[in-house]
Amino acid sequence: MSLWNLLLGRQLATREQSERKFGVGAGVPALGLDGLASSAYGPEALLTVLIPLGAAGLRYVGPIILLILALLTILYFSYRQTIAAYPSGGGSYTVAKENLGTSAGLWSAAALMLDYVLNVAVAISAGVAALVSAFPSLQRFTLPLCLAILLLVAVVNLRGTQESGWAFAVPTYLFIASFAVVLATGIGKSILQGGHPRPVVAPHALPEAAVAASVWLLMHSFASGCTAMTGVEAVSNGIGAFRDPAVGNARRTLTVIVATLGLLLGGIAYLCHAYGIGAMPQSQPGYQSVLSQLVAAVFGRGIVYYVAVGSLLSVLCLSANTSFVGFPRLCRLIAHDGFLPYAFTIVGRRLVYVVGILFLTVTSALLLIVFGGITDALIPLFAVGAFLAFTFSQAGMVVHWWRQRKSTEHNSSRVWGRLAVNGLGAVATGAALAVILVAKFLHGAWMTVLALPILFLLFRAVKRHYLRIARQMRTRKPLDLRDGEPPLVVVPTVGWNKLIDKALSFAVRMSPDVISVHLSDLEGTGADERSHTLRKEWTEDVEEPARQAGLPPPRLEIIHSPYRKFAEPLLDFLERLEARHPDRSIAVIVPEVVKRHWWQFLLQNYRAEALRSALLRKGDHRIVVVSVPWYVEEHAPPLLGTSPGKIPGPGIQILNQ
Repeated sequence: MSLWNLLLGRQLATREQSERKFGVGAGVPALGLDGLASSAYGPEALLTVLIPLGAAGLRYVGPIILLILALLTILYFSYRQTIAAYPSGGGSYTVAKENLGTSAGLWSAAALMLDYVLNVAVAISAGVAALVSAFPSLQRFTLPLCLAILLLVAVVNLRGTQESGWAFAVPTYLFIASFAVVLATGIGKSILQGGHPRPVVAPHALPEAAVAASVWLLMHSFASGCTAMTGVEAVSNGIGAFRDPAVGNARRTLTVIVATLGLLLGGIAYLCHAYGIGAMPQSQPGYQSVLSQLVAAVFGRGIVYYVAVGSLLSVLCLSANTSFVGFPRLCRLIAHDGFLPYAFTIVGRRLVYVVGILFLTVTSALLLIVFGGITDALIPLFAVGAFLAFTFSQAGMVVHWWRQRKSTEHNSSRVWGRLAVNGLGAVATGAALAVILVAKFLHGAWMTVLALPILFLLFRAVKRHYLRIARQMRTRKPLDLRDGEPPLVVVPTVGWNKLIDKALSFAVRMSPDVISVHLSDLEGTGADERSHTLRKEWTEDVEEPARQAGLPPPRLEIIHSPYRKFAEPLLDFLERLEARHPDRSIAVIVPEVVKRHWWQFLLQNYRAEALRSALLRKGDHRIVVVSVPWYVEEHAPPLLGTSPGKIPGPGIQILNQ
C-alpha cells in the first residue's frame, strides 16, 4: 500500500459520490461542531469583557445571553426557510448574488471566507486552552499543539466528508452527553440549595469591581458573546453534503444543532451566575477556562471532570471541521462563477475539493502563528464576517419572498409571513453587526474590515483575468487552413546523442526546414574543438542519412555564447529568424530527459525547463514549443567506445543532464 493510500485512503470513483453523503447522525458532527463548540468560547468571550466589573459583572450575564438566544431563535427560523428555498445550497453567497446582485454576493462571500478561516483558528486555540486548563504544564506548547491539531483535522477532511462526519461523531455526542449531565446536575444542586450551591472545587476568585458598568462595556460583552452563533449558517451552505431528502435532513440537523446550542448557552449562563464563575486572561499562569471551572465546581476534579473536559477539548479542536466542510464548497461556487481560480473546483482523489482544504489549512496556520494560538487575541476579529454574511443572506431572502408573492397568490399570507421572518432576521443581524463593529473595531475588528475590500477586489481581478482570456480565445470563425506551409523547426543542442537524434528525426518529419542550433562556449573552455568535432559528426551522421532518405538535410547553426548563457542567445537567434521569415511560424523542439526519481532532480540541470519557460514568457504567438522526452532505462548498456565506469566527455551533453 502506498503512503498516500495509507494516509488518505484509496482513490474514489465519481460514481461513489452519493455514497459519501451523510444524514442527520453524521451531519450534526460534520456541520454542527462549530455551533456546539461556540458554547465554550462564546460565554467565555462575553465574561472576559466583564472582568473589570468583578463579581458584579455576573448579574449581566443572564440578560446578555437571553438577548443572544433571541437572536439565535430568529436565525434558526430564517435559515429553515433558506434551506427550503434553496435546496441545492442556500449560503449567503448564493442568496445575496441571486437577489441583491453580484457585488452583494461577493461581499457576502468575502465575509464568509474570513469567518471560516477565523473559525478554524479560534476553535483550535480554544480547544488547546481547554487542554492547558486540565494540564497547565502544557501552556508553553500552546502554538505547536494548535498547529498539530490543525494538521490532523486537515488530513481527516482530505479523506472525505463521510469519514470526517463519523470520525467526529464520538467526541461530539460524548460532549453533548457529558455537559448534559454536568448542567443538569449543577442546576439540580442550585435549585435544592436555594440558588446558592456549594462548589466542590471553588472557582477562581473574582476581584472587586474596577469600573462601573456602562452601555459601552455591555455592548462590547454582547458583541463578544455573539461569537456563539457563528456556525449557524453552515447547514444551509452544506445542503449538498446530505443524503436525500436533503432538505429534510438539513432542517432536522439545523434543529438539533440550534436546540442543543441554546440549552448549553442557557445552562452555562445560569451556572456561572449561581457558582460565581468568571473568566481569566488566557496568558495568566494557572489559567482555567470558564467551563473547566464550571465542571470542577459541580463534580470536582475526578473522572467526570476529565471525561467532560476531554470531550470539550475534542469538540473545540475538531469544530474546525465545520469550516473544512463549508469553506471548500463555498470556494467551489465562487470559482465556478469565475471569481476564484478554477483550481478550487477540482475534485480530488477522495471526492473533496483539495485546493480549498489546503488553502484553509495554510491561512488558518498563519493566523495561529501570528497570534500565538491565543483565543483572546483572535476573538476581536471574529463574528464580523459571520454577521455580515447573515445580514446579506436575510436581506436577500426578503427580496426572494417579495418576488415570490406574485407567483403564489393562493399562498400570499404564507409568503408574507416568510418575508416578515427574514425581514426581522435582516434587521436583527444588521443591528448586531453594527454593535459588533463599533465595540470591536479598535480591538482588532479593523483587520477584518480591511481584509473584506481586499478580498472583494481580488475576486474582481480574477474575473477580469478570465474574461480577458475568454475574449481573446473565443471565436466562431471557420478553421483557417489557407496557410499550409510547414513551420520552421529549431532544435537547440549542446552536443550529439540519442536524444538529439530522436528530436531531429521527429523534426524532419514535421517540416523540410529544420535548423539545429548548437551553443558553444557553455563550458568556458574547449569550444572550438567541440564545434569542429560536431560539424564533422553532423555531416556523417545527419546530413548524409537525410539525403539517402530523400529528405532535405537539417542545417547546423553554431552560436557562440561568450557569457555561458543558454536561453538568451537562442531567443536572439529566434528573433533574427522571425525577421527573415515574417510569414512563417516557428516550432522549437525542446529535448529533455524525464526525471522519474527524486535524486534525478538533484543530478541533472534545468536547462530544458528554463528554455521552455523563457520561450513561453516571450509571448510570441508565432512560436510553438514542442517537448521531446527521453526516458532513462534503469539498466542501460555501456556507452559505445567506453569501458564501464569511464566518464563520458562533453561531446554527449544534453540540455538537462
